[in-house]
Amino acid sequence: MSTKRHRNIPHLIVNSPFAEPTSYWQYESVGWTFTQEDGRRPAGYIVATPGSNHREDPGKFVEIELVNRIRPLVKAWRENGYPGATGISRRLLEHWNDPEQRDRRFFFCQLEAIETLIWLQEASERDKAGIVVPSDGGPFARWCTKLATGTGKTIVMAMVIAWQVLNKVADKQDERYSKHVLVVAPGLTVKTRLAVLVPDGPGNYYDEFQIVPPGLLDQFRQGRVLVHNWHRLGWDSEEQIAKRRSVDKRGALSDEAWVRDVLGEMALARDLIVLNDEAHHAWRVPAESKLAGVAKADIEEATKWIGSLDRIHRSRGVRQCFDFSATPFSPSGKKTAEEALFGWIVSDFGLNDAIEAGLVKTPRVVVRDDGKRSKDYKSRFYHLYNDPDVKDDLNRQAESHAPLPNLVINAYDLLGKDWLETRNAWRKQGYATPPVMITVANRVETAERIERAFLRGSIHIEELCDTERLLRIDSKVLQQAESVEEPVSVVSAVAEDDEDIDSEADDETRPVRKETKQQQAERIRQTINTVGQPGQPGEQLQNVIRRHVV
Repeated sequence: MSTKRHRNIPHLIVNSPFAEPTSYWQYESVGWTFTQEDGRRPAGYIVATPGSNHREDPGKFVEIELVNRIRPLVKAWRENGYPGATGISRRLLEHWNDPEQRDRRFFFCQLEAIETLIWLQEASERDKAGIVVPSDGGPFARWCTKLATGTGKTIVMAMVIAWQVLNKVADKQDERYSKHVLVVAPGLTVKTRLAVLVPDGPGNYYDEFQIVPPGLLDQFRQGRVLVHNWHRLGWDSEEQIAKRRSVDKRGALSDEAWVRDVLGEMALARDLIVLNDEAHHAWRVPAESKLAGVAKADIEEATKWIGSLDRIHRSRGVRQCFDFSATPFSPSGKKTAEEALFGWIVSDFGLNDAIEAGLVKTPRVVVRDDGKRSKDYKSRFYHLYNDPDVKDDLNRQAESHAPLPNLVINAYDLLGKDWLETRNAWRKQGYATPPVMITVANRVETAERIERAFLRGSIHIEELCDTERLLRIDSKVLQQAESVEEPVSVVSAVAEDDEDIDSEADDETRPVRKETKQQQAERIRQTINTVGQPGQPGEQLQNVIRRHVV
């Protein structure tokens, strides 16, 4: 491989999505250049260099040692024909690796992820010598698969379910497997998307991606999959019940009663497996730390998510927990980010790997009106909130009419030009929906100021100032909509005395009920969740300003 240094990477995609990576781009902090290296990028992640506040800090690479030790062992196991694998597992692996048996090939990262989990479960102890997956401190084992967003982790989840269910049906005495699966989602939107994991559901992935060989479909249907929003797993403590204003003062449910209610048709199941999607929300609060800077709501979510699995384990048994996340970090209450990474990560295909394999969209640098890149603004835009001309201004309780800093206005003007060029290109290609510019603001006041800047024309991209296609939202509102198990109805309804209303009355004269806060939140959720989908609420949305709750 050439050792030529590049100031700007000439081509980001250097690997096939269907094969193990053979090269990667290595950043050199001296001279700010890149070289293309042979081999595979080691598993790891970047944290800020301790003590450095410089905006050009390249960061410190932290290796995920366990993953780097497992990778070559799984590769050797694969090349040797999966020794030790059960007959069912080998049949599945051969089926998944044979592109002639399906319409769509699986990506290398998907196959490596499922192979790693099967290897951990089925390879001989000699082949796994020295490999110990750390515990999270709880009563059941957790293995985490780290996959970049956009690489198809839901397909891997379907593979895990097929592998577990079919092995259990084939050998009911094998305690390594279960045919009862609980999938836990972080919110209503993800829960809805995970419906594809229910075997008999419409559009399920087992049929869509031919995950289960035709000859094993009848056996697979003996499995049961339940998908829940984590909020459904919550419970009221005795203290919370005592504070209720309601006359209903019934005590907290026992583990048995609670589990029966939560599991429903799987209430009598024993030894379940659990799949946690977006598992970075599910972590145990360290007893020795106060978790400085962590929101109370995040601690409550993590506590109830993991606490509910503990309750299920006490009553029914959790055989194994499989975590999936692109960012499996949890707050540690300490200063170093290394200690916040899940210790039980067993495979990793990160964002850089996904970009270099062409699996996700590549980042773009803002251009000026004349098409030239801006050396003056490149790094300042990248670290916008920490820029000395911006930081104090955007972190104050300013009125909505307070003007934005010039650097922010300039950033929007340049980004807006890129957006406009993209929109025009899409129109020429016949796309019915526009691209969307998304702003994540640090405060409610900042989001209001940005919205006002668009509406008052301070940002000079007229098309982005269209009030009908601009939406400002607060993450708290979305969280309210995401916290329910099923979406509430947002269909407009006539006033309470429906029977007294002339059914033929003009629509403008018919009174309508005012939407509740939950209905308003659900309407926003549906709009955001359908961006770019023809015929849906978010079809023509093109400018979203979101206040993020940290």
